[in-house]
Amino acid sequence: MPSLDIDLTQTDRPDSDAVAPAGFALADDPSAGRTKPPRVIEIGEVTAGIAVPEGRGVRFFSSSRDFDGLDGAVFRNAEQAARAARERVAARTRAAARHDRVAELRRRA
Repeated sequence: MPSLDIDLTQTDRPDSDAVAPAGFALADDPSAGRTKPPRVIEIGEVTAGIAVPEGRGVRFFSSSRDFDGLDGAVFRNAEQAARAARERVAARTRAAARHDRVAELRRRA
């Protein structure tokens, strides 16, 4: 992970003309609390990934190979990202069940 090096001059008084670096907000900025924090998305006991606020939505970063197909996708909100991850698990479960049924039919034949 890259480090963030910012040259800050130390003063004993608050600076009313302070400007926050891009992507950061000042503590007394009224809009500072509006940004939602990143959310971890778990499906059952598996951590699917993290939804990071970006612009008008969230970007999904997968933490498991099972969810790499969603990696980098942008959703309107974290709930949509979680729904997509649940659907991916459900689709894989259905595919595995079909595979098991086909294998069982082949054994019987």
